[in-house]
Amino acid sequence: MDFERSARAEELHAELGSFVEEAVIPAEAAYVMEMAASGDPHHVSEVLEELSRKARSRGLWNLFLPHRTQWTEGLSNTDYAPLAELTGRSPLLAPEALNCSAPDTGNMELLEQFGTPEQQEQWLGPLLEGEIRSCFMMTEPDVASSDATTISCRIRRDGDDYVVSGRKWWVSGASDPRCRVAVVLGRSNPAAPAHQQHSMILVPMDTPGVVIERDLLVFGYNDREGHAEVSLQDVRVPAANLIGAEGAGFAIAQARLGPGRLHHCMRSIGTAERALELLCSRADDRSPFGRALADQGVVREWIADSRIEIDQARLLTLNAAWLLDHGGPKAAKGLLAEVKVAVPAMSLRVIDRAIQVHGGAGVSQDVPLGAMYANQRALRIADGPDEVHRRAIARTEIAAQRARTVARVPVPGAIGHTGGAGGPAGAHLSVVPGVKDA
Repeated sequence: MDFERSARAEELHAELGSFVEEAVIPAEAAYVMEMAASGDPHHVSEVLEELSRKARSRGLWNLFLPHRTQWTEGLSNTDYAPLAELTGRSPLLAPEALNCSAPDTGNMELLEQFGTPEQQEQWLGPLLEGEIRSCFMMTEPDVASSDATTISCRIRRDGDDYVVSGRKWWVSGASDPRCRVAVVLGRSNPAAPAHQQHSMILVPMDTPGVVIERDLLVFGYNDREGHAEVSLQDVRVPAANLIGAEGAGFAIAQARLGPGRLHHCMRSIGTAERALELLCSRADDRSPFGRALADQGVVREWIADSRIEIDQARLLTLNAAWLLDHGGPKAAKGLLAEVKVAVPAMSLRVIDRAIQVHGGAGVSQDVPLGAMYANQRALRIADGPDEVHRRAIARTEIAAQRARTVARVPVPGAIGHTGGAGGPAGAHLSVVPGVKDA
C-alpha cells in the first residue's frame, strides 16, 4: 500500500494550498457581506464566481474525476484525497470554486459512467464547464430513507415517457437558480426483488410539476445552494432520460455514493485541521486568570488529542482511497463505511473543542466554527446515518468470524481429529489464509 502522490498531484497540492490560503479564505468575509446585502439566501455570488475564474485559470478545475475525459486528465482517489482536504479548510467557498462540490460531483461521475452520449452532451458537458448546477433527489419525508428500499417516489412508464410522482426532501442544490437538472431515484418495478425495484431518471427542473415547496434549515443555517423539500406532481419526461436500465437504480447509486462519501470525509479532515489552527491561535491569544489558555493542561490535552485523531482519520481515509483505486467500490465498501463513521465524528470533536476555547465567539458569526459544526453534524446523517454504516461493518465482522469458526471445525478422519490418526486431541488445521491458531 503506497500513499505517495504522483508528480502532478504534488504540483496541484502546492498550487491549491496557496490558492486556498491566499485567495479563498481571505474572501470569506466579503462573501458573507455580499450574501447579507443581497437579501437573497440563494444569491449567485460574484465573490464565488470570481474565485471560480481564478481557480480555472490556475488549472484547479474538476479535480475530483478519477477518469480521464475530454474535460479532465483524471486523478486517482489517492491523489485527490489531499486536495479535497485542502478544500475542506474553507467548506463555504473552496469546493464550489473548483467545481468540486456535492451534489454536482456525484452527478457528474454518474453521468460520466452511466449516461448516454446524448445525456452527456446535454447535461455532463455544461456541468463540467460550470455553466449549470444539479441536484440529487433520493431522501423522502414519509419513509425511513436510511433503508433505501423504502423509497416510494413512483417512476411509471407511459408510452414514450416516464411519469414521476412523489415528494423528496434534503435536496441539496435545488434552490440554486443555476440548478437545471435533478437525478431522481424512484420505484419503477414494484413487483421485482427489493434491490431491483428502483431506477434513476433525469428530470429538468423547469419541467411542469416540479415544485420547490420550502427551504430546510440546518441548525438555523440556510445554505446558499439550499436543501429543499420538493414535490414531483405527475412530472412527465422522455423515456430517454432514464439512466441505465430499469431496476438498476441501486447499483448505480452505490457507484455514485462510494466516492461521494470519501470526498465528504476528505473535506472533513481539512475542516478539522482549520478548527485546530483556530483553537491553537485562540489559546495563545487569551489569558484568563493570569495564564494563557495554551498553558492550561486541559487545553493542551485537547490540542494533543485533536492532532492524534486527525492523523488517525487521515490514514484511514487514505487507506480507503487506495483500496477504491485498486479494488473498486465493492472492495472498498467496508473501509468507506468505517471512514464515514469515524471522520465526521472526529471533526465534530475537534470543532467542539475549538468552540469551547473561543467561548461566546465560538458560536457567533464572527468565526466559522458554528457553521462548520452544523455541517459536520448533518454529515453524520447524510449519505447514510452512522447506524447504517455500523450495521454493515458489524455484519461483515460477524460473517468473517463465522467463516473462521467453520474453517476450524475438525473434520472426522482429518489429521488431529480425536477419532482419526495423528496429532494431539483437539488439534486442527486452519484453511483460512493468514489465520493462525491461538
